[in-house]
Amino acid sequence: MKHILLIALLLTAILLSACSPKGPVMLTIMTHDSFSARESVITAFEQANNVKVVFLKSGDAGAALNKAILSKDSPLADVFYGVDNTFLSRALDAGIYEPYASPLLAKIPAEFQLDPQNHALPVDYGDICINYDKAYFTAHNLPVPATLEDLAKPEYSGLLVVENPATSSPGLGFLLATVKYFGPDGYLDYWRSLRANGVVVVDGWETAYYTNFSASSGHGPQPLVVTYDTSPAAEVIYASTPLTDAPTASILGPDTCFRQIEFVGILKGTRQLDLAQKFVDYMLGQQFQEDIPLQMFMYPVNSDASLPQEFTQYAQTASQPATFDLAVIAANRDKWIADWTAAVLH
Repeated sequence: MKHILLIALLLTAILLSACSPKGPVMLTIMTHDSFSARESVITAFEQANNVKVVFLKSGDAGAALNKAILSKDSPLADVFYGVDNTFLSRALDAGIYEPYASPLLAKIPAEFQLDPQNHALPVDYGDICINYDKAYFTAHNLPVPATLEDLAKPEYSGLLVVENPATSSPGLGFLLATVKYFGPDGYLDYWRSLRANGVVVVDGWETAYYTNFSASSGHGPQPLVVTYDTSPAAEVIYASTPLTDAPTASILGPDTCFRQIEFVGILKGTRQLDLAQKFVDYMLGQQFQEDIPLQMFMYPVNSDASLPQEFTQYAQTASQPATFDLAVIAANRDKWIADWTAAVLH
């Protein structure tokens, strides 16, 4: 009788334990440093899935990818967001992702789906362009350059700041635009002409935009900068006093901008595969996609996502951006960067 009673008590304890609510599971998302999402958007996913989402910011996109590759045998995260199409081939070759064909891909145009095996799924896009300070060109009675060739003319000497493509994804994107525009046999001559015309090279976007660019810093020496086509909208949104027009604009000639696409993928070795898939679905879903423009100043890829008024009014997109097949970038990226470094910095 005592044994029966003991067994009954043990079974009751086990049943109560099984029925008691468990604490949230942790899901780790590796990102580049520019990742941002509203707290309420992340909280909605956490509450719906009884999960705690932790973000592991890991430097710029290139540095984050290096970290993901070096740790692939013992991954630091469950999901990795932020690799773009300039480095996607490297991520795929390293085999860091689990394939996942999210049902939300049906909402995303084919032009953004660059990996047929769905190891990496598109999340957002933007055009890397040259932006200009409107007030500077008006004050100096100087026409805004309309083409890449114009930037090498004497009247624009010393007026352009660019990022080093070896250390900056916007810098690499603009380098690729010049390769597309002038061809693999002509882009270095173009860069030599820019160097002779006083082009300024800095390591990263923040220095270029907030230190060198005249419109954002208010006192930088260069009124032309390599940045994003969404930067004019950001200038309006973050203005200290309300603006009725953007103080900057983008140069949008054919092949003068590079179309950057950012991707998310599930890291091989995750112990939270089901939750990782749900988070990828969430990033591609309408709620998260509509949060992207005012958080990361990129465009959503989901065709159902609406844009905020500031984007429709002030941001611009190129009608013919420069694009490359992944295989072409993979085969030539390192050489193009090395040759650019020799021609421009040495």
